[in-house]
Amino acid sequence: MAVPMRMRAVLQGDEVVVRVLMFHDENTGLTTSPYTGEVIPAHFIQTVRCSHAGRPVVVCDWGIAISKNPFLEFAFAGGRRGDAVTVSWTDNLGESQSTSTTVI
Repeated sequence: MAVPMRMRAVLQGDEVVVRVLMFHDENTGLTTSPYTGEVIPAHFIQTVRCSHAGRPVVVCDWGIAISKNPFLEFAFAGGRRGDAVTVSWTDNLGESQSTSTTVI
């Protein structure tokens, strides 16, 4: 994917709140092209993995029901300012993307 994810991790009280916007077209495989009438092949994010300091904090298994350019927000305890948070995804065609940020 040409456009990187946008991500922010903020310490709020005892929790780190992570917000990430993933840029992906998310085709379900159930629609047809208005120009040719052919079925548009499925292309969607299947797995999202989020880790803090090398340990997984969230793992999501997604399907065709996720919208285009999905937004994910989650919180976890045990983080501090300056810690690294990484989010990566893999889609059903084997494409993947990963980004990291530090907790502010």
